[in-house]
Amino acid sequence: MTKQVMKLTDAAAERVKQLMSKRGDRAIGLRVGIRTAGCSGMAYTMEFAEEKAPYDEVVEDKCVTVLIDAKALMFLIGTEMDYVDEKLQSGFVFTNP
Repeated sequence: MTKQVMKLTDAAAERVKQLMSKRGDRAIGLRVGIRTAGCSGMAYTMEFAEEKAPYDEVVEDKCVTVLIDAKALMFLIGTEMDYVDEKLQSGFVFTNP
């Protein structure tokens, strides 16, 4: 058995399920990638995925599907994706070792 590249907290999985149910179309999951940004050099990107790209890594956790863009794979190994809903902000948080 191989270890998953990334895991999701219960809160992240629930939020992905909510987003997918509101989408109501052909989306098969949420694609996570990276882009060049700011001083740190990288920022996470997220979008609905209508199909699996040839080199996407598929993570199925807690009944949701997350596709990891091949270019982001080495930056996401061991990462935990969480969803935080606080008074001043809410959003996905990536805890990366």
